[in-house]
Amino acid sequence: MTPTITAFESSPDRGRGLARDMRVRWALEEVGLDYRVRPLSFAQMKQPEHLALHPFGQIPTYEDGELALFESGAIVLHLAERHPGLLPDDPNARLRAIAWMFAALNTVEPPVFERALTEVLERNESWYAARAALLDERVRRRLGELSRRLGGADWLDGEFSAGDLLMVTVLLRLERFGTVNEFPNLAAYVARAVARPAYRRAFDAQLAAFLEAQAAGAAP
Repeated sequence: MTPTITAFESSPDRGRGLARDMRVRWALEEVGLDYRVRPLSFAQMKQPEHLALHPFGQIPTYEDGELALFESGAIVLHLAERHPGLLPDDPNARLRAIAWMFAALNTVEPPVFERALTEVLERNESWYAARAALLDERVRRRLGELSRRLGGADWLDGEFSAGDLLMVTVLLRLERFGTVNEFPNLAAYVARAVARPAYRRAFDAQLAAFLEAQAAGAAP
């Protein structure tokens, strides 16, 4: 059976690959699985049918037969555990890769997402400049720690893994700020990841879906 994922009908990021369905698309491409995408409007995301899949009315969700999952990290972990290509075979290396998945979502993403959200929601507020400077410092601290750990390696722990996939999707949220470029090894790390054929296929697919929705008159 071909799994189905949900995504924004017209993504707020305007097809830049920053929405969380991109993580799942990329993982599916890395493991070589065909999949279907069911686009949803913001109104549809709050309807009972979708809330039965995602109690918080967000995307993505993943359906495969009787299995229904929400949360992008959980979906990527499910795919990585059941298909080769995203987790090492060695048990200890496998657990380290999973630890990096949690680090990406629990340690690095919160300050990054807060910074991105502030740019969207608080740009015109009187306190914006002071708050942005504070959040930038928090982000730089995390990036400095990550940069030191990565060092001169290509990937976080051995070969490319689901940990790298999630970490890179987090770092891409900083593209508009240029913060990652302050750490040359992190900038090179992101560049290696987005050059992967699986990433390019996933990005092109979600961009094409956005452009199609725009042409059809879907609200951005």
